[in-house]
Amino acid sequence: MATDFQVTIDATEPHALADWWAEALGWSVEAQDESLIRGTVAAGHASEADTTTHRGRLVWAVGAAITSPDPGRPRVLFQRVPEAKTVKNRVHLDVRVGDERREAEVARLLGMGATELWRSSQGPFTWATLADPEGNEFCVA
Repeated sequence: MATDFQVTIDATEPHALADWWAEALGWSVEAQDESLIRGTVAAGHASEADTTTHRGRLVWAVGAAITSPDPGRPRVLFQRVPEAKTVKNRVHLDVRVGDERREAEVARLLGMGATELWRSSQGPFTWATLADPEGNEFCVA
């Protein structure tokens, strides 16, 4: 039996980072139900401090998620944490585009605010390691 999972990434600005990754991957930011949020606050199960406004919409402050247009891929959740990233990731995403598209993809992501950290290769495999706007490392291979 297969186990379903999602990838969760800590962020100081989860909604902005979800927007960035959705654009980077061609995925969609999951909509949050404003009426459900308002009802939860009105019922006293959450407070106004648990919410924020992002791009003109009421959302849960704690996080945002993105989903792939291709079914079966894991959901990626960006959850708010109080501290900024300080050390190397123990888990990272690999954006696999192939040798022929790597340079164009790296240039596109750098133009979106990523930072190039280093280039590496091992045997026939070559990749660029970048960091997203919050410093989370990822590879473009």
